[in-house]
Amino acid sequence: MATMRSNLGIMKILHLKKRGCFLLKLLCLVALVLIFCEFLIYYVVIFQCHWPEVKIEAHRSSKQSSASVLKAMFLSDTHLLGEIKGHWLDKLRREWQMERAFQTALSLLVPDIVFILGDVFDEGKWSFSQAWADDVRRFQKMFRHPVCTELMVVVGNHDIGFHYEMTAYKLKRFAKVFNFTSGKLITRKGVNFVMVNSVALEGDGCTICSRAEAKLMKLSHKLNCSQQQEENHSKKRCSDVEQLPASEPILLQHYPLYRRNDAECAGEDSALPEEKNIPFKEKYDVLSREASQKLLWWFHPRLILSGHTHSACEVLHNGKIPEISVPSFSWRNRNNPSFIMGSITPTNFSLYKCFLPLESRVVTIYCIAGALLGVLILAHLQLLSPPFYFAQHLIRKHKAV
Repeated sequence: MATMRSNLGIMKILHLKKRGCFLLKLLCLVALVLIFCEFLIYYVVIFQCHWPEVKIEAHRSSKQSSASVLKAMFLSDTHLLGEIKGHWLDKLRREWQMERAFQTALSLLVPDIVFILGDVFDEGKWSFSQAWADDVRRFQKMFRHPVCTELMVVVGNHDIGFHYEMTAYKLKRFAKVFNFTSGKLITRKGVNFVMVNSVALEGDGCTICSRAEAKLMKLSHKLNCSQQQEENHSKKRCSDVEQLPASEPILLQHYPLYRRNDAECAGEDSALPEEKNIPFKEKYDVLSREASQKLLWWFHPRLILSGHTHSACEVLHNGKIPEISVPSFSWRNRNNPSFIMGSITPTNFSLYKCFLPLESRVVTIYCIAGALLGVLILAHLQLLSPPFYFAQHLIRKHKAV
């Protein structure tokens, strides 16, 4: 009797050990899938991206040439959800995706400077002080960066509202956080960037609009004088103007310059076919014709980068000035987010688009892993129907061993 009880005790212990071993293996499978989908996949995908090569002046040494190339990253429309429209689960998912993508890109690519082209927040146009402070805190955590990398942010309509919602208070609190003004010039490694508040280019003479245009005209004068001085054709009106690098500027703004629609846009991350022929509304989807011509005339830029549409597009203005519309960086706005990598010198530039992991691919991996997990559990419990007897056989074989 005692021997029987002892045998039963041993069998019970072995059964518990087998069950524990099986559960441990299931937990390991779940952990591996989570680690891959929420962490490693960003390294696997972004590791394939590279900085494009750019032609450098022949008279410079190789060391000087390498150091003279500015590595700039451009992304747009992060749309951090707020307290009004943002569900906690949606926030968690989208913000984790953007944080992991951004931090992985910084660690693998090490850019000199990163530009975000507006609509950082989704509810900046509505949020009160406490909600704004909370959104800013989350942004600073997600987009933290080392000292060696600068982060510059352009204002978008969701940050301060469309023109009819824009106020001096909203603009001021955005400027305080991001050190942004309605017309800002920054120069790095001899490359001039003009950061434009495109929301203020309504052209109706409002106070904010008038100040923004006046500042842009002043910047235009500075840049034009610097180019004239470089060519030894300076005039009296440029004698007291600050000397800037004689490099044609790159315009950075939220709204694209005027175009009828996205019909001419191509690529896997362009607008959907049924959306491409929908006419754009001036001052809402794109800048007005008048504002667009003013910017082109004032600055004669060699490149324009914009956001707002959430889709990619490349257009030529006046037959020679390229504009790149940068797609949204968030899974909330598209299945295949991306960012632009630019190798830029004072006289040349080269761009490369780096895609992030597809949301659909991550979901597919989870579905396959979930199905496999379900099959293994049913096989372990010997509850599978005849088509799955092979799995049950494997489980029994493993138990026998």
